[in-house]
Amino acid sequence: MRFKRASGILLHPTSLPGRFGIGDFGGEAYGFVDWLAAAGQVYWQTMPLTPTGYGDSPYASYSAFAGNTNLVSPEKLVESGLLAQSDVQNTPDLPAGRVDYGKVIEYKRGLLEKAFKNFREKTKTDEALRRDFEGFRDFASVWLEDYALFAALRDEHRGTDWNKWERGLARREHGAIEGARRAFADRVEAHRFFQYVFFTQWIKLKRYANERGVRVIGDMPIFVAHNSADVWSRPELFKLNEDGSPVVVAGVPPDAFSETGQLWGNPIYDWERMRGDGFKWWLDRVRETLKIVDVLRLDHFRGFASFWEVPAEHETAEHGQWVEAPGREMFDSLKQALGGELPIIAEDLGTITPDVHALRDEFGFPGMRVLQFAFGGDPHDTHLPHEYTHNTVAYTGTHDNDTVVGWFEARSREDASESEKRERERCLKYLGTDGSEINWDFIRAVQMSVADIAVAQLQDVLGLPSAARMNTPASADGNWAWRFTEGSLDDELRGRLREMTEIYGRLS
Repeated sequence: MRFKRASGILLHPTSLPGRFGIGDFGGEAYGFVDWLAAAGQVYWQTMPLTPTGYGDSPYASYSAFAGNTNLVSPEKLVESGLLAQSDVQNTPDLPAGRVDYGKVIEYKRGLLEKAFKNFREKTKTDEALRRDFEGFRDFASVWLEDYALFAALRDEHRGTDWNKWERGLARREHGAIEGARRAFADRVEAHRFFQYVFFTQWIKLKRYANERGVRVIGDMPIFVAHNSADVWSRPELFKLNEDGSPVVVAGVPPDAFSETGQLWGNPIYDWERMRGDGFKWWLDRVRETLKIVDVLRLDHFRGFASFWEVPAEHETAEHGQWVEAPGREMFDSLKQALGGELPIIAEDLGTITPDVHALRDEFGFPGMRVLQFAFGGDPHDTHLPHEYTHNTVAYTGTHDNDTVVGWFEARSREDASESEKRERERCLKYLGTDGSEINWDFIRAVQMSVADIAVAQLQDVLGLPSAARMNTPASADGNWAWRFTEGSLDDELRGRLREMTEIYGRLS
């Protein structure tokens, strides 16, 4: 699918400012949309909006369908009458510039529980609210019931992997499941409600953005976590042992960055089984996600051509194998089911083979280019702007990169390696700059390129150092926590970004 020439900003909602310890769908989000529109930006790119799992990562979710309820705005709950103003007046000691997930999760869950109690009382007399909730249950009927029961049981078992639960629940035996639905009916209803307020708030925010010419680029990891509602509710779609544990898991093989590869641990799909029912689970997943975003970035796109499969008992990814995936058949099915071109961006970074490019190009998906990867010395490196093609999304950096300022400073230190110093010199020569505003040099380079879409991390617009980095791959601590501070997005910054966007023909 070809996109019109435009630009946008990468920012996860958790990074918005506000007084509740984490960015949410409240007033600051609406203000950010206004700033994007005034700055001439067409796209707001987020990371996955699903619940966070291990390490607070949005890429390790326990549901491929549900929403991250930590993003629910307490202010909006007050506006809707589900909380009183007094409920949100005294917040715990929460830092302004970073997310303390432990404190935030406890605080937000307490507010949601109070809102649920009020909701149950209100629906006794408020027919419109009751109908709205039932309408949401219809809207989310593909996944909501399985998720709500899983979430209730997950609470009961304190997060223990589902295949360690009582045998009847782990194997979803009919009697055990029906018994659990009765025994935990209140908790199941609570989790339905939590999802109701998430989707109600997010869809209103997205509609507000769309009305102002801002489109949302969402993000979908290719794999799902083992301890998830998806694997528990549909175990036949995954390669599992009799006890529910994975037979094989996902990862990537050894490369220049890791001698032992990366062992992600996600269970592998039983693609033959999925082929047998016309890839229904994938159709549901993509269709449901496109209800809440305008464009979808598919993470680890190469896995739809072939994926690295590792025996689950192995401690490293060294001794896996490449296994072909039926991506072409699956995307054909998606195209037929959804009608017309698919609004998909292919994350085609890393070591990519010709079959991946062929799959991407057959369906017309734009690929990704990242300017931080461009200065290794090859004058025909595909990440250099003069090598871009139109059907491309060009980034200053992604959520896995350092900020541009941090990247440049690391290559400017006395203790930088010789290869890093050479990379810095190539960067300065290519961009024709002294590096004093290297972040704006990067933004200008992707903006002026032929790439249909140019995206900058907000950290790069703000010119922030490495402390504002969102994620460091293969690092377990300190990720996903950065937030920008209130007042950072002033008129001068907006004007500068808009002017550059206009100069390079990216205004809508």
